[in-house]
Amino acid sequence: MKEGSFKIEGVTIVNEGECYQASVLVEDGKIAGITRSETLPSPRGRTGDEASRSGAEGEAYLLPGIIDGHVHMRDPGLTHKATMESETRAAARGGVTTVLDMPNVVPQTTTLQLLKERYALAEGRCHVNYGFYLGATNDNLEEIKRLDTSVCPGVKLFMGSSTGNMLVDMEEALRNIFRDSPTLIMTHCEDTARINANMAEVKKQYGEDPDVCFHPVVRDQEACFQSTAIAVKLAKEEGSRLHVAHVTTAKELGLFQPNNDKITAEACLPHLLFTDKDYETLGSRIKCNPAIKTEADRAALRRALTDGRIRTIATDHAPHLLSEKEGGALKAMSGMPMVQFSLPAVLSLVDEGVLSMERAVELMCHNPARLYHIKERGFVREGYWADFTLVRRKPWTVTQDCIESKCGWSPLEGRTFGWQVEKTWVNGQLVWDGQQVNRQVFGQPVRIENCDQ
Repeated sequence: MKEGSFKIEGVTIVNEGECYQASVLVEDGKIAGITRSETLPSPRGRTGDEASRSGAEGEAYLLPGIIDGHVHMRDPGLTHKATMESETRAAARGGVTTVLDMPNVVPQTTTLQLLKERYALAEGRCHVNYGFYLGATNDNLEEIKRLDTSVCPGVKLFMGSSTGNMLVDMEEALRNIFRDSPTLIMTHCEDTARINANMAEVKKQYGEDPDVCFHPVVRDQEACFQSTAIAVKLAKEEGSRLHVAHVTTAKELGLFQPNNDKITAEACLPHLLFTDKDYETLGSRIKCNPAIKTEADRAALRRALTDGRIRTIATDHAPHLLSEKEGGALKAMSGMPMVQFSLPAVLSLVDEGVLSMERAVELMCHNPARLYHIKERGFVREGYWADFTLVRRKPWTVTQDCIESKCGWSPLEGRTFGWQVEKTWVNGQLVWDGQQVNRQVFGQPVRIENCDQ
């Protein structure tokens, strides 16, 4: 073998709808060869009492590296709670090898110059691969039109729930963005006017900072549906590529057609795990926007993971200090750190029979690569970058001392998962060895291809 090359021998690979045993040769950070030996049965979940025993303890599987298309690393400007370095450590430990980061930092990434500066800032800081969205405003259409789509995965459009000048609520500005964006538009869809009216009503009855259990009353199903319906309508009329972030309601899911490549939906981990009943025990720790809603909404989202209406699973990883999470529906900050635990959590859904492991890989690896047109990542294929995650069936419990995120907490503390991330490779380099993150390993900016509308 060439110097610096290595082989992963006799591993069970889950990739492109198959589960098979193979050896993988890696040279110069890329997959140089795959030698298959036999096809194996899927590690599917079971129901009832057998849900936690869907395979023998010790079973290991090699997956393509996870691509999380929705994270907030907080850098620059909000580094008291998170940095590119700390949050990509968390990603690497969780088997996530590529993150796409949001523009609502300080200063907000709403110009091409600021976008360029964020990419420069990330070099030598991110332990996994990375990309950054350009943020839309009511008046930066010319910046959007001049976007270099070979480096930027998309335009983030806040149609509700934003700070500063990133709330785009002017009808003409919205239509122009949908008409002229040269790349994918990712939307945050909530109707701000309805949210404000709901909050005013709840405050009348329950005081200036109502209990966090009223968060899904303020940010209700209709606020989400009304905004998502507008986004879908505009995308159809203007022929845009639209990806609606963190869909939370059964009603919204009715707006999406299975396997439609132009108009797609994302499910985020908090809305797949929690329901409004969990506010009673977890309080503001699970406060996020859009709000976690009912058991029926969660059940609908879980069904949509397998029927083609949900295209990707992401985290909306959004770390805050616990002191910033104090308060209720008004004052507690919205968001939670999740990137380190997304893969074990989704594999717990596999154990519960919600989806197969092959489908989990589709939603967390293949589909994000396809959706964002990420070059040579998201699959175990010859010629692709050697981004891998090795998971092993082994129960473990989330404790504070295992958390890599700078904020130092997780709403999942105390939860036991049946799968551990044992190793993570980024561009052929072992960044997580099961014991520690190698802080000398750094990722690369993603490259985007085939960006035509």
